[in-house]
Amino acid sequence: MPVEPAVGASPEAPPAGARAPAAYVAPRALQRFLCLDDFEPAARARLPRPLFGYVSGATETNASLRDNRAAFEELAFLPRMLVNVAGREQSVELFGTRYSSPFGIAPMGISALTAYRGDLAQARAAAAAGVPMVLSSSSLIRMEEVLQQAPGTWFQAYLGRDPRATARLVERVKAAGAPVLVVTIDSAVVPNRENNVRNRFKTPLRPDLRLLWDGVTHPRWALGTFLRTLLVHGMPHFENVGAERGAPLVARDVTRDFSGREHLDWEALRDIRRRWSGPLVLKGVLHPEDVKLARAAGVDGVIVSNHGGRQLDGAVSPLRVLPAVAEAAGPVAVLADSGFRRGTDVLKALALGARAVFVGRPMNYAAAVGGEAGVAHALALLRAEIHADMGLLGLNRLAELGPQQLLPIHTNYMNQGDKR
Repeated sequence: MPVEPAVGASPEAPPAGARAPAAYVAPRALQRFLCLDDFEPAARARLPRPLFGYVSGATETNASLRDNRAAFEELAFLPRMLVNVAGREQSVELFGTRYSSPFGIAPMGISALTAYRGDLAQARAAAAAGVPMVLSSSSLIRMEEVLQQAPGTWFQAYLGRDPRATARLVERVKAAGAPVLVVTIDSAVVPNRENNVRNRFKTPLRPDLRLLWDGVTHPRWALGTFLRTLLVHGMPHFENVGAERGAPLVARDVTRDFSGREHLDWEALRDIRRRWSGPLVLKGVLHPEDVKLARAAGVDGVIVSNHGGRQLDGAVSPLRVLPAVAEAAGPVAVLADSGFRRGTDVLKALALGARAVFVGRPMNYAAAVGGEAGVAHALALLRAEIHADMGLLGLNRLAELGPQQLLPIHTNYMNQGDKR
């Protein structure tokens, strides 16, 4: 059954073979959330400052974070009128699976700390909506449990420092049944996330008076997420960084170290390609020449991404390089993330060559506010926006999208000499 659209949208039937989402009706408590941006202030109020700062922040001056949004505002649509759009649908095929919409949920670490069983909430909501969700290697729930409850969930890993440990992780991902392996390649060096220092955020968390105060001043989070997790499931650990269980979430002496990857190169990726027979996707690609190298290494897809502005400050927005990346990609599937908030954002990326996009922070906020129901509501809002936007553009199929539907906002397309 199709997702029930938001008020004012028309219902839409999925095509034959599509993974159709279950019927959706927004709970009363979520009806005040009308777009993805509405979840952020509610999450800010619910979460302790260090946690909200970790999710919302980026690096240094936040230049890439700002430009991710600015890039969308520099492109305008050129719609067509009097087109029969009664039969429009938005399904997309990725790696042999047809999904109901051209978007999914990006991998986000420690989501089970910002929402109770947050990784499961996101994965189950995505599966019910018929869209992909990528489980982070920095998640706090075992991949085996997530895939059991939400089959079809993708898994994200980092290039490991030790090739033998990486090989064991790949075997674990295979055994768990993840259909797609996403390897993040933009994290060779630990970035300068000053916001984490300013907000006193660090993992593992250090038990001290500040952590106690965060709980006292945010009782809904403390009782509904943190203490509930401890009572029902015990102390969370970083479950999926490697083949074995990782560090506990709260500890005095354990160090969670993501450094030491400076030596990694394309041969490390080729080693993963030899071990992983399923679809392999690289996350964090921005340069067209790297896309060519990815093709030569045998990858199946790339996610054009600056890590939501969380790695190199000043790195280019994915939207600005999508046309060049798509041209270099050939048969490799081009995906994108970083900064997507609206249905119009998704359609602009598709017009520039992406096949689908992934949304991060808003889904984390939605889970923090409303759990699985919050994520389901966020996904339904984005789907309904795309459905309406396609009709306003004069489109029935995503394949009809192309650069001809976009113009830089400074271009006077109709008459360069008209001064009226």
